[in-house]
Amino acid sequence: MIADPHKTLKQYWGYSQFKGSQEVIINKVLDGQDVLALLPTGGGKSICFQVPAMIQEGICIVVSPLISLIQNQVSQMKSLGIKAIGMTGGLSFEDINDLLDNCVFGDYKFLYLSPERLEQEIIQDRIRQMNVNYLVIDEAHCISQWGHDFRPAYLKCQILRELQPEAPMIALTATATQKVTEDIIASLQLLRPFIKKDSFSRDNIAFKVDFNEDKRFQLLHYCSQLKSSGIVYTRSRKITENISQYLTKNGISATFYHGGIPEKHKKDKLEKWLSNEFKVMVATNAFGMGIDKADVSLVVHYQIPDCIENYFQEAGRAGRNGESAQAILLTNRADQEQVKKQFLSVLPDVSLVKFIYNKLNNYFQIAYGEGSNERYRLNFNEFCSVYRLNTMLAYNVLKLLDRNSVIALSEAFHRKSSIQFIASKENLMAYLDRNKALDDFIKLILRTYGGIFENETKINTYSLAKKLNYSEKKVFENLEVLASDEIIAYNASHSDLELTFLVPREDEHTINKFAKNVKEQNLLKEYQVEAILSYINNNAICRSKQLLSYFDEKDTKPCGICDVCRDVVVYDNNLEALKKDILGLLKMKNVSSRELQKQLGCASDALIHILKELLEEDMIRLNTKNEYEIIE
Repeated sequence: MIADPHKTLKQYWGYSQFKGSQEVIINKVLDGQDVLALLPTGGGKSICFQVPAMIQEGICIVVSPLISLIQNQVSQMKSLGIKAIGMTGGLSFEDINDLLDNCVFGDYKFLYLSPERLEQEIIQDRIRQMNVNYLVIDEAHCISQWGHDFRPAYLKCQILRELQPEAPMIALTATATQKVTEDIIASLQLLRPFIKKDSFSRDNIAFKVDFNEDKRFQLLHYCSQLKSSGIVYTRSRKITENISQYLTKNGISATFYHGGIPEKHKKDKLEKWLSNEFKVMVATNAFGMGIDKADVSLVVHYQIPDCIENYFQEAGRAGRNGESAQAILLTNRADQEQVKKQFLSVLPDVSLVKFIYNKLNNYFQIAYGEGSNERYRLNFNEFCSVYRLNTMLAYNVLKLLDRNSVIALSEAFHRKSSIQFIASKENLMAYLDRNKALDDFIKLILRTYGGIFENETKINTYSLAKKLNYSEKKVFENLEVLASDEIIAYNASHSDLELTFLVPREDEHTINKFAKNVKEQNLLKEYQVEAILSYINNNAICRSKQLLSYFDEKDTKPCGICDVCRDVVVYDNNLEALKKDILGLLKMKNVSSRELQKQLGCASDALIHILKELLEEDMIRLNTKNEYEIIE
């Protein structure tokens, strides 16, 4: 075993020197001290525990929030010739037992776990038997209820202290405010921790907010200029697929990635993007954690994220090679109203929590003082229909009850049946002629769900049954018939969820115990949404300064490369040349602003500035075809 950090770094990772604060953190870890490391995205957090773990005897236990992240890190370890195990889903008891034997008796160096695994007795028993050198909590902000990605299961990480009281603990994150930092230290019971926070500044990333009513065209403009690799983030699986198709149709090699894709397809898409077979990955926000692709030079947020923490972490996946990169938030006024509607209008207040908790108990006829540890199956859509509940608000209440240990929800809660028509419209009409009994059913689906020929679409089977006045079971039977006849592709999932009542029913008293927390969490979400909207609309302060200020870095200098900084100076020497080129084009033919930007390859803000100036000077005008023309 190599005892020198530099030699270990060179042998396994091929680097000749550490970057940022890696070395000072590693030395503290090797001294046996608890550590909290706050490093920017791309700052090399993993090296801070992987190098010490390779030097010291024993196995390093790493708690990580996502299965995909665990799989990626284990794969990276194995590619370096390092023995690592990841406890992911789908493992039988025998598999778990064998893997844990390898950790106890073999010479494995890393065991990666999700926080939920820490609740299993077999895991706890075996950890006690292991020769553990370090306990690592990755993405440690997940433990804080004041963080942007609170995971209640992360609170179970405290048990590692009981299982291995002598092992130092290392907590790492790339996004934490002062309040979250304090919460991490308290929740993990870090003992006199060494706290190291590098500036979150990413000097090579030009942050930009682009207001544009035609977001698709503007996105295409950015992607067409892309020389290396890019990521486009959306908040919807459907939009992810649509944008990917749009880019592909317009000559950009793109693919999409989201949680509904089968695992083997995810792996294939990821590998093709990593090898640059696809230039652009259009993805939902879970994509990118733990994926170290250095040449990403463009990250575009096609929709507004729910908070600055998520935006900054995702944007930070650009420019990891240190070269110039762009992080662009593409938006318009309608987007801002949508983000308020999506994230603020569905926040349940205390009175609604009490109401739904009461109806949940009544639904299952649970008497006052009873119900503890009783398990039930609930048809969620039926429950919402009976009590006329907004499904999104009801969903958030159940998740809140789960977070506060009033009930425990099954992991499959969020799943829904989804279908896509794969038969052509001509073949479908012929099929209806032969199958009159399915005519009303098929036509209701087509009326209810748009774009169902183009995209896989989630459907509400209970709602369909109610409209047709027959059982939900009949809906499932019809869908199975259509699937077997190759009319639709059908991903079956009933709307039942499994829940366990963890405490006796005490109505308002049950909710009052955490009512204050509900109010504070709602205020936090309102603050986070207002913060991201403030960032979008503030074109007076450097983008980088705004972002760093949010993370308590106050005395920073303007970056000089964001849209706010460059808006003042970047076009000083080029405005006249751009004006000349615009007039030159318009003398040849009338052209729309979109075509002008496409032909000139200029930034939209510069183009708008010059067009406005030419209009005010009566040198050009806008005709009835929405084209600009020279005034003779």
